[in-house]
This record gives sequence, structure tokens and C-alpha cells, in this order.
Amino acid sequence: MEFQYLINTDSMSETELCRLMTTYGDDVRRYAYAITRNQEQAKDIAQEVFLKAFHHVGSFRGNSSFKTWLFAIARNLAINEMRSSYVRRIVLFEWVHPQANERSAESDYFAEQSVQELRGIILSLPAKLREALILTLEHELTMAEAASLMGVSEGTVKSRLHRARKIINKKWKEAER
Repeated sequence: MEFQYLINTDSMSETELCRLMTTYGDDVRRYAYAITRNQEQAKDIAQEVFLKAFHHVGSFRGNSSFKTWLFAIARNLAINEMRSSYVRRIVLFEWVHPQANERSAESDYFAEQSVQELRGIILSLPAKLREALILTLEHELTMAEAASLMGVSEGTVKSRLHRARKIINKKWKEAER
């Protein structure tokens, strides 16, 4: 729990803010992107998350990890953003990367095609299923952390993950035909 010492703190230094941004910036931006599906909105939301954390660090109670607290802020900001503006459909963030071993141009091409297909499948998932998948796989939150962040029970998160995987497997098999 790297930033747990910020519990019961009313302020943080700019240096501490920089450390937070370095540690969690990419994760927060990718999570915001997973919700909004818009790179520019995700960048704006990520910046706003860290500004809110900087100004409201005193509201961090330590009931969860600092990362989970930042994700909760990001989620709320992203949902508010989506409610107030039209969200364009854009390809999901790059969280699936082919291995960088020695490959031929042909294998690189087919690997990229597979990644694009998988991105499309994930993007087509209902928002609640996609969010559960992204929080647990990409951002490595525990079931309890994801459930707390999403405001649902752990069982609901497990159910959403199961349904997401089932849909992905079905669509992947259909795409192979």
C-alpha cells in the first residue's frame, strides 16, 4: 500500500502529486478510456482525477487502496462526462499486445489482426461486462475492489466476468470461421 500514509492528510505536495501521476497515470487514463472510448476525454478525465486527488486528499479514508480511490474518482468523472456529451465510438485501448519475440512480417500481421478482432469483440460487450473485465484483467483489481468501485457485490462481478468471457469465446469462435 504505497500511498496509504496519505490517510488523514489534508494536503499533499506537488512532488507527491507527480509521484501519483507517474505511478497511476497510465492506469487511470486507460480506465477512463475504457469507459468513454475516447482518447481525448480519457486524457482530460485523467488530469482531472489527479487534480481532484490533490485538492481533496483529505477525503481519502483508506478503506481501499489509493489506486482504487483514484479509479472511483475516474469512474464518477467519466460517467458524468458521458452523461453530458455525445461519446464517439473509438477502438478500445491497447491492453492486448503480441509478444515482442522474433517474428516474421506475416506473423506480425496476423497477430495484429487478432488483436484488432479481440478489441472489437471487447468493445462490443455491454458496458457493465466490459468494465468488470477491464478492472480485473487490465488493472488487476481484486474482485472485492472491483465490486466496491462498481457499487455491486463480488458475486455480481464474478457473474459479469463469466458472461463477458462466454461472449468473447463465442464471438472469437465465430470470427475464426
